[in-house]
Amino acid sequence: MLPTQNGSVIGRILLFFLLTSTAGFAQPTSRPPSQLDTLRAEGYDALYNLDYDGARRRFAEVARLFPEHPAGPQCIAATVWLQQLNQSWRLKASLYNNEAYSGNKERIDPKLLEEFREATRRAKALSEARLRQNPSDTEALYFLGAVEGLESAFAAGVERRFMAALRSGSRSVDRHREVLKREPDYRDAELTIGLYNYIVGSLPIGVKLVAGTMGYRGSRKRGLETLERVAKEGKWARDVARVLLVDLYKREKRWNDAANVAGELSTRYPRNYLFKLQIADALTEQISHTSEKRTGATSISAEQQRVFDILEDLLRDRSVSGTAGASDVIHYRYGETLLAAGQNERALKEFLVVARRSSEAGLASVSRLRAAHALDLAGKRREALDEYRAVLTAPDIYNSHDLAKRGLREPYKLK
Repeated sequence: MLPTQNGSVIGRILLFFLLTSTAGFAQPTSRPPSQLDTLRAEGYDALYNLDYDGARRRFAEVARLFPEHPAGPQCIAATVWLQQLNQSWRLKASLYNNEAYSGNKERIDPKLLEEFREATRRAKALSEARLRQNPSDTEALYFLGAVEGLESAFAAGVERRFMAALRSGSRSVDRHREVLKREPDYRDAELTIGLYNYIVGSLPIGVKLVAGTMGYRGSRKRGLETLERVAKEGKWARDVARVLLVDLYKREKRWNDAANVAGELSTRYPRNYLFKLQIADALTEQISHTSEKRTGATSISAEQQRVFDILEDLLRDRSVSGTAGASDVIHYRYGETLLAAGQNERALKEFLVVARRSSEAGLASVSRLRAAHALDLAGKRREALDEYRAVLTAPDIYNSHDLAKRGLREPYKLK
């Protein structure tokens, strides 16, 4: 979904340490009170259905009722970060293999950032306090590793310090390996280990060699197998593993598997339109990699029509249109899919809808840029030039100004 350069992909995967670390504390030796489990389950259901406020309320209640347990602040941190990820990835997820967008650093609301930092500090302090009281507390050990996973996510996604992310991620894995030594059936603890294996095994060869000298080693195959096992046998971590596998399957060019898993998640969390977009994305990538380029084509294949149907259904879904910014994102994705299918005029209409009404500066700016590209592909150079100039008057987001200047110099062509 993100640009295909290794750094960008690995950075995104590292971000998922957040979800890895917040979901897998379901199988301690002594179960926490059932009320905690109930609130936690309700919170995660809300979170996966994009109800961030509802998730916060339930997790805040966990923190209030169980002030000495790390679950409350840990889950709050998960909510803050996943909300930020969804907001920033909505657009990037649509930019299929466009390397121009890969270098942008994410901006996070300072208030959200402070909320995230405070929650992780609190969760870590509570975990360490429990371990001081009882070094054999397996659940506390898990949480300590979980917080280090969060730190890994922050280093990779916000600070772009990938080696620092590997170090904190390695500490997290060590904690969870110790958890498994104590309780081999603590299946959720394998999630972090499987993800870490995949990340290190996927590093560019030069980086991998350096990482190996520092003791960081992994295997993509072993990592995938571990995550698949958690997706089948895990408890709280089962859906997290599925979320991860959608992206990783696409990276492995296993598009049918990605679409199937995204479909399972969409059925389980029907209010989360992003899972349906994942299905459309996987099918679109499969089409682009397995069929000849269809530049200028007027006919639509059955596979392409299936993608169109998914996106059109989303646009008709009132529950989706009621989600802030959702319909704009779907219109944008529909435009991208139409453009890839050679439906330039139809794609232009979708892009212009977003460019003219979206309140999200990045989405509006890139939509106008893509409208210019559609006009170029349709042979309407004069109109395309007008759109490129309009892009230069908008905020420079995701390198839109450089791309617009390139468009002014020469007509856009599909690679």
